[in-house]
Amino acid sequence: MNTELNKPVYDHILVRYGELTTKGKNRKDFINRLVHNMRNALREFDRLEYEKTHDRLYIHLHESDHEAVCERIRHVFGIRSFSLAMKVPSTIEDIRAACLQIANASDKETFKVAARRSDKQFSYISDEINRIVAGDILKTDRWKVDVKNPQLKITIEVHQGFACIMTDVMLGAGGYPVGIGGKAMVMLSGGIDSPVAAYLTMKRGIAIECIHYASPPYTSQRAQEKVEELARLLAHYQGHITLHIVPFTDLQLAIYEHGDESYAITLMRRMMYRIAAKLAQKQHALAIVNGESIGQVASQTLESMNVINSVVTMPVIRPVAALDKLEIIEIAKQIDTYETSIQPFEDCCTIFTPKNPVTKPTAVKCEKLESRFDWEKLVDACVENTKVVQIYPAKQLEEADLF
Repeated sequence: MNTELNKPVYDHILVRYGELTTKGKNRKDFINRLVHNMRNALREFDRLEYEKTHDRLYIHLHESDHEAVCERIRHVFGIRSFSLAMKVPSTIEDIRAACLQIANASDKETFKVAARRSDKQFSYISDEINRIVAGDILKTDRWKVDVKNPQLKITIEVHQGFACIMTDVMLGAGGYPVGIGGKAMVMLSGGIDSPVAAYLTMKRGIAIECIHYASPPYTSQRAQEKVEELARLLAHYQGHITLHIVPFTDLQLAIYEHGDESYAITLMRRMMYRIAAKLAQKQHALAIVNGESIGQVASQTLESMNVINSVVTMPVIRPVAALDKLEIIEIAKQIDTYETSIQPFEDCCTIFTPKNPVTKPTAVKCEKLESRFDWEKLVDACVENTKVVQIYPAKQLEEADLF
């Protein structure tokens, strides 16, 4: 029995850039941001080394756990795909030895070799490399060639001065590196839609902070913990998320005391936007993000969105606006937020939903209702008394006052 079987042989991970390859003069900035995010995501693996090239990133493992590193990498935006690899000198002897080592370490039975030369001065053309390497592997009786559906595909890239031998191609998260597009404030409700909106925002290279509106005792501590868990799941894609917990009870009760019940949700959303804008300005965020989907509920008709949106001047981004519920659910399942989102702990909007909410509100009516109480003082109190929780993927929570 071969004692080398299943022994790890990879010394590198080859990372292929995603959409950022379309960039021109600012391409370097995108790559630098991606490497920064990679270092952050892999900070516990202190032996890794990073080598940037024009269209690839090579991570030297130095015997780090390649499976654990790959698991972290798949959450980093800006990566199209990546592969476990061996990086060797570009001689046919070294290439043969590396490919045979990879084959001996695998428990598969069928294989294919695919070679490509970027160094046209290399002595062997691609077909010759394929035949030489496959011949070595076939000397082991258990292997058979399968060019259509191989269990193991060995890819060989021959560059000037080195060759890279890779196996399976693993898909990355795509998009742009988080932070390259600035920062936005996400209204994180605890439902299905807003975590998906947060994920899609980060995928476009925008770093996020999150706001959650809590109305104790009407909303429970479990509802807040549910939102913290959602933020923790989202933090895998960013490394860390700042969560702002807004005490919304007094303002919400004032709306019901002085307003029209059918307008309650519209007024609440207008207040939420005002608070979000103030916190965004404080945190140097450039936009507000939410999980609104056109027509899904009364406050998400175009008429409602227009009236609610009119209270702020900064951009409001709605990544799931044109998606139906099933499409949103599918993404939520892909990013592992769905099971947490459906836990039965209601947020303030759900608990205080009126029986017959208005679907075509007017700004004039909203302003008339708001004139009945000192909402500005209550909004300022919400901002001043907001608490901050720092969320990390490993459930490291640290609470502090917002200054």
